[in-house]
Amino acid sequence: MATYRIDLAYDGSGFHGYARQPNVRTVQGELESALFKLTGEVETAVAGRTDRGVHARHQVVSFDGEAGLDLTRIKRSLNRQLAPEIAVSSVAMAPDGFNARFSATRRAYQYLVLNREEPDPFLAKTSWHYETPVDVSAMNRGMSPLIGEHDFAAFCRKAGERSTVRRLDAAEWTDRGSGLLAFETKAGSFCHQMVRSLVALSVEIGRGKVAPELASEILVSRDRQRAKGAAPAHGLTLVGVSYE
Repeated sequence: MATYRIDLAYDGSGFHGYARQPNVRTVQGELESALFKLTGEVETAVAGRTDRGVHARHQVVSFDGEAGLDLTRIKRSLNRQLAPEIAVSSVAMAPDGFNARFSATRRAYQYLVLNREEPDPFLAKTSWHYETPVDVSAMNRGMSPLIGEHDFAAFCRKAGERSTVRRLDAAEWTDRGSGLLAFETKAGSFCHQMVRSLVALSVEIGRGKVAPELASEILVSRDRQRAKGAAPAHGLTLVGVSYE
């Protein structure tokens, strides 16, 4: 047996998230069905389980299979079966013990906000169209104190007894022009809805409804009700996964 790594991208619009679920279309379900035709029954591990409607520019999946698989043939066949919603950029042998989820050391996400009056049909699937003008500088003042290791319970959807302590390595808004704002954030891992909750609070700060200084207070409170909910899923994209 050998371990294999698949690097892929997908448009999450037509899927009920990454993780396999009964009776609904998911990225994992489609990928494993395609792999089954090539390798037999297989179970995959993934670097980041994205929610319904969330996209991935660079996702990583691993699986165990027989040694000596024809990787060029597998890549070509997967793209024929899964395109255009899912695109495989690489299928390769992985080191012994590699696991796409547990071997990952950092995930990077991007959230796009189209902050202008008129929509853009070419950004409709990948950005949140928000018409009220926002102050990017104020948004960054709010996010800056959250960088570092904290308990992000106020920004996480509760998942049993799982810890909500995370180390946030980056959280910055940039103005790309023509009303397009990008939030870039990196961490070893994120808890459920954390990035979208940070975006929702940022927008409230940007429109002047919440003072930037209150972001730290909300963080310390660990009160989910104070974090202003979660931004729409379709503006979020997993853009990178790092391994040692």
